[in-house]
Amino acid sequence: MAKLLFIQYRRAAKVMNGGDQCTKRNYDMLCQTLGSENVDVLYMHNKENHSSFGAYILGAILMPFGYFFGLSPLRVKQIVARAKGYEYVFIDRSVFGILTKELKKNGYQGKIITHFHNVEKLYFNDKMPQRLPFRSVLLRCADINDAYACHYSDDVIVLNKRDAEQLKALYQADIKTIIPISMPDKAADIKPLDELTSPKLKCLFVGSYFTPNNEGIIWFMRSVAPHVNVEIKIVGKGMSKLKSENQELLQAIDVVFDAPDLTPYFLWADVLVLPIFSGSGMKVKTCESLMFGRNIIGTEEAFEGYAIHDKESGWRCNTADEYISCINDFISNPVPKFNKAARQLYLNHYSFDSALREVRKMLMSK
Repeated sequence: MAKLLFIQYRRAAKVMNGGDQCTKRNYDMLCQTLGSENVDVLYMHNKENHSSFGAYILGAILMPFGYFFGLSPLRVKQIVARAKGYEYVFIDRSVFGILTKELKKNGYQGKIITHFHNVEKLYFNDKMPQRLPFRSVLLRCADINDAYACHYSDDVIVLNKRDAEQLKALYQADIKTIIPISMPDKAADIKPLDELTSPKLKCLFVGSYFTPNNEGIIWFMRSVAPHVNVEIKIVGKGMSKLKSENQELLQAIDVVFDAPDLTPYFLWADVLVLPIFSGSGMKVKTCESLMFGRNIIGTEEAFEGYAIHDKESGWRCNTADEYISCINDFISNPVPKFNKAARQLYLNHYSFDSALREVRKMLMSK
């Protein structure tokens, strides 16, 4: 059986963010296709966070030359040498696109696959504060690596059509493999209760401490929440920091930041509110919501890449007035708390098995 080297950014924390979950999905699919004994993992960082101040300094020095954190000319040389023993190299993030260039330059004969979690140039542009030191250097590094990944990979995977079109516009890349966000079914054994949404609507926001998430939920708390009868929970890695930064606004809100299992929170919710206005890729929280059969009120960005049927598997709202009207409609006209259409959409298009079929097809293609 062919062997594959799986290159990922770092070991995942106990509480995984959306990117970590997507990485695990990729790894699990490759293991099911080739056998776990034939998939070896190489971490750019062996710990959840960068190991030392020295690592930051070295990374800052090398970044203008296209080496993202964790890479150096010596490390690249070592990885290229190791890759010769593998039929496949799977690079889980395009910020390590320089590896694709060096593999090709050094005559690697196997198949190089790069997975774009986002168009990283655009992702970092949204993520980083405008006044961040070295912002332009990091953006250029992401840009260079995205370009390398597009040019030198044998196959590129993106999450949605929008990312494929953006890579085409930026780098003239012809992307053929689109595998949307998917995840193993954590709700298969949960029997949905026959109950309606509450008069005081239970609204759940899921998302880690990250600029688009922070901006979205703070906007919701200021522009929507004061005008509707709702109970709100915020669940996500690092969100204690958001609460400390906005104590007056969030003091009465239940903010959970260390939940390894989100199941109880999804089952509690009448609706998921996803007021996300910027970003790239697809939102894992949307897939999770569909998996649990929740009603979802989200923006166009939250639904990007998903075949949401409006007012059936999801409700599109992009303004405060639309959110207020939609929430009031749920309150005045209760609906089943378990949304069968959302659950079925997950099973048909965003389950682990649906993505696994596409990965197997891609690996076996010439």
